Amino acid sequence: MNKTSYKVAAIVCIALALNSCGKSKTETESTAERVERVEVMTLETKEIARELEYSTVLMGYETQNVAPSLTGKIEHIYTEVGTRVKKGDMLVRMDQNQYTTTKLTYTNLLIEMQRVEALKESGSISQQVYDQTKLSFDQTKESLDFLETNTYVKAPFSGVISAKNYEDGELYSGQPILVLTQINKLKALVSIPETYFPLVKENMEVMLSSDIYPEQKFPARIEIVYPTIDPSTHTFQVQLRIPNEKEMLRPGMYVRTELALGKAETIVVPYQAVLKLQGANDRYVFINDNGVAKRVAVELGQRFDDQVEIIADGISAGTELIVTGQARLVDGVKLNIVGRVNP
Repeated sequence: MNKTSYKVAAIVCIALALNSCGKSKTETESTAERVERVEVMTLETKEIARELEYSTVLMGYETQNVAPSLTGKIEHIYTEVGTRVKKGDMLVRMDQNQYTTTKLTYTNLLIEMQRVEALKESGSISQQVYDQTKLSFDQTKESLDFLETNTYVKAPFSGVISAKNYEDGELYSGQPILVLTQINKLKALVSIPETYFPLVKENMEVMLSSDIYPEQKFPARIEIVYPTIDPSTHTFQVQLRIPNEKEMLRPGMYVRTELALGKAETIVVPYQAVLKLQGANDRYVFINDNGVAKRVAVELGQRFDDQVEIIADGISAGTELIVTGQARLVDGVKLNIVGRVNP
């Protein structure tokens, strides 16, 4: 390429750059002067019956892995999956050799302890000898109690055996031998938006429903309100206590929970007026702020068919919400209000 060609190319590039800059400036000015046609609705407060509905999965009120603190051979498992057991029933018998040896040692030390106590009362032995014998006896008694608990494993509560991982004669190596689950009483965890934290209290009644029993409701109560808010989801958890004497419900079932929080005065708007930030779960609306569009972040509350409760600072009765044309808006765009919608 000769010098003339280089000069021509340079001139073309400069011209294109100047043209691009001029176009960008024109577009910016056009956006600033843009006027959008919209319809608005003047917001009013409305009384609603506040009822929260969330889904959850049921759990046994108590679930325990039957896992002794001793490794070794499993001599006998007394139950199978589905067996109902009562508190104190024998579940598993581990190898008894260590327990039997410790029991013999304990029996001998018990006799020795009785002899030493008699000698101490008569002043025939020193306090040091007595203390050493007492220490050995106490340590052996503690070991015997530990071995008895972990050799003859009993049910800590009434329930149903929901899993069995070994057979008689196998070597127990850490995985739970059995899983015991209480099913005549259940629990469930429910996540609730932080907005309702001041309204939710312990002992409130909750109703459960299941697609398995479409015509029935099952009562429950809030047993625990967790004291902290999850910063990533802005929700808090409550634990439900669910009576289940007839055992119609079972751990693992999917249910819906309904919590009534009484009546409240709030702002309800058309659902389509609320926009969602792309790539996130943040919601926002546009309002008329003296003839220009103003974007306001909102939190959604209760849903009523095509209406939804919104909660936000700066939105109250009398605010003009943009309900048509809001998808084309950005902050600061001038508005041409062509219609007003009745709330």
